[in-house]
Amino acid sequence: VHTTAFRLLLVSLCLFPPLPTFGALRSQMFSRYAATLERRLEAVEHTRVNNVSFEQTKEKIRKMLEKVELSVSAYDTSWVAMVPSPSSQNAPLFPQCLNWLLENQHEDGSWGLDHPSCKKDMLSSTLACILALKKWGTGERQISKGLQFIELHSASVTDETIEKPAGFDIVFPGMVEYARDLNLVVPLGSEVVDAMIQKRDLDLRRKIQDWDLVGKYQKKNGSLFDSPAATAAAFTQFRNDGCLRYLSSLFQNFEAAVPTVYPFDQYARLSVIDTLESLGIDRDFKNEIRRALDETYRCWLRGDEEIRLDLATCALAFRLLLSHGYDVSYDPLKPFAEESGFSNTLEGYLKNTVSVLELFKAAQSYPHDSALKKQCLWTKHYLEMELSNSPITSVRDQYLKREVEDALSFPHYASLERLDHRRKLLRGSCVEKNTRVMKTSYCFPNVCSSDILKLAVEDFNFCQSIHGEEMKRLDRWIVENRLQELKFARQKLAYCYFSGAATLFSPELSDARISWAKGGVLTTVIDDFFDVGASKEEMESLIHLVEKWDLNCVPEYCSEKVEIIFSVLRDTILETGEKAFIYQGRSVTNHIVKIWLDLLKSMLREAEWSSEKSTPSLEDYVENAYVSFALGPIVLPATYLIGPPMSEETVGSPEYNQLYKLMSTMGRLLNDIQGFKRESAQGKLNSVSLHMVHDQDNGSEEEIIECIKGLAERKRVELQKLVLEEKGSVVPRECKEAFLKMSKVLNLFYRKDDGFTSQDLMSVVKSVMYEPVTLQDESLT
Repeated sequence: VHTTAFRLLLVSLCLFPPLPTFGALRSQMFSRYAATLERRLEAVEHTRVNNVSFEQTKEKIRKMLEKVELSVSAYDTSWVAMVPSPSSQNAPLFPQCLNWLLENQHEDGSWGLDHPSCKKDMLSSTLACILALKKWGTGERQISKGLQFIELHSASVTDETIEKPAGFDIVFPGMVEYARDLNLVVPLGSEVVDAMIQKRDLDLRRKIQDWDLVGKYQKKNGSLFDSPAATAAAFTQFRNDGCLRYLSSLFQNFEAAVPTVYPFDQYARLSVIDTLESLGIDRDFKNEIRRALDETYRCWLRGDEEIRLDLATCALAFRLLLSHGYDVSYDPLKPFAEESGFSNTLEGYLKNTVSVLELFKAAQSYPHDSALKKQCLWTKHYLEMELSNSPITSVRDQYLKREVEDALSFPHYASLERLDHRRKLLRGSCVEKNTRVMKTSYCFPNVCSSDILKLAVEDFNFCQSIHGEEMKRLDRWIVENRLQELKFARQKLAYCYFSGAATLFSPELSDARISWAKGGVLTTVIDDFFDVGASKEEMESLIHLVEKWDLNCVPEYCSEKVEIIFSVLRDTILETGEKAFIYQGRSVTNHIVKIWLDLLKSMLREAEWSSEKSTPSLEDYVENAYVSFALGPIVLPATYLIGPPMSEETVGSPEYNQLYKLMSTMGRLLNDIQGFKRESAQGKLNSVSLHMVHDQDNGSEEEIIECIKGLAERKRVELQKLVLEEKGSVVPRECKEAFLKMSKVLNLFYRKDDGFTSQDLMSVVKSVMYEPVTLQDESLT
């Protein structure tokens, strides 16, 4: 509209000559509006180009979720090329692989994925390719160039600061020995070669001679570890029919070169889903993610080896399926409840930190299982030791270290989505996921990490701009309703809005965010009103006005404070009720009124306890305090505005009320622990001081606080279990998630002190609310 108006104005200024006396003014107006129009047109064009670009990126991501491509591996292809034909030991079974090696050597004489941190991998891949060519007596020129590359980079072989593929210290010296059998001299120096061979694990070397020991790792598809290289080596030595079947099946999907692991679809696809979720852009791909997870779930139920026998895939699948509401059992992960179960696996032998990290995340996602609690403890200790002991030899090591640090520093139960998204974006965290190292390096050619990052940054900043506009509206709302005139009341709009925006961040949840923030502001005001700002007459007057709820008469107020509070409370309830009607198709205003009335009565009861200096039982206190903690008016109305319809029976169900009670009780206990000393100095009771009064065992303050912490933790675990429970649940999952999101806010706010009454979190609030994310160009390469 503005652009059209500017165009018309520009045309009119050009076509209709002004009066002479206004010539200068016309010239100024023309210049100003021409410049404005140019900026507007540039902005429109920039937006159009960006929209086209991001839609193209989204389409690429959708295709990734359908099929993630894996790069070919020169290392694995060379081992497959070395397999002799069953009909003739003097000819290769897969000559197409040999031809690929001849045609795909790099200019510098190497083979393998060309990546700055993959020098040892390139040496290993190059030597394997040389062996394949030498074995079949071809490619003299390529062999010569390859040996020159090895000689030039021979110092990298023993350089411990360079990242090495899994099993490098065993496989590389083995290939050097095989080169000797082929009368091929590898230019490394005899001292280096001898030292490497002595360092090699002799026990593993002996085991490889026995098929019974090797065969126990064979999968139903005939492979060893889904590895073309390992399977090719095993078939060459043992002539196992299953190995041959697997190798032959590769060329139903690949023409001449094979990947380093196959099949790998599940882990690759799940990794893309995990990346999209960790950056906050998964909502654009809900249908594709659901289809991918449906397929994963079918594989899970069938017990497919691709999922069950790969530890990282199994743990990641468990976590994602569980979070999306699928009924999955922890049974496949039970063998790893103790560290000994992990140590006896290939991942344990290779000290695969990625697998341990996935186990740790899986354990955090389902903490009420005793085996998972054990798993959480040992994986946490393992990761802590890795942080302190493992050297950083590559960019990927640095990335993995950050991932581990984040997992340990920001536990699942106290991490807010938008904080996680921002942290990962600033680190460019998904870039290094695109290139990985196992026995050799590999990447996902059709997964463009830079595009994903750019899309996520644009989305983050777009949502942030919406949040900024909403904050301006809320600032005006406070002034228009004179809340700033209540000098006794804390001004906590930033915190109140942040707790919603950091969790309910997507644009379509604007109504829920606004309701959440207004509920937070008003409950803070009313808490201070009952705490320090009102007489008993004013408290009872406010309750009477809400209890009466007569919109047809002019209320009588006993004070200006009561008038201000009731007026904004009434208008807010009506506004929320009108919006909720659109989502629910029925009136819910009476329920919202009851939520507020319950809060006011609970606060009055606490005020009476204080004024009468009475000491309630701990049970009476908790039963009242979970309501007076004031989360009801924040979370419950917002659940009406999230989307799914909820019937009157649903919001009256035991499940809905238990979600509310568990969340609120946990929050109250955490608040009491952190606010105990402050409230005791003010002469106020809370669960800690009451426990001291009623404790028959005369426990110390520290012991009582630990007891209360344990109770709060049990409530948190019960809440998480109830949110994840699908069987028999009547509350929509999206609505249940609101209770869990608030529990995360509470655990973050009260991790160290009473975050709501301190300023320590303000920098965090500002970063999410007002500081756009920008990325350096090198982060996107």
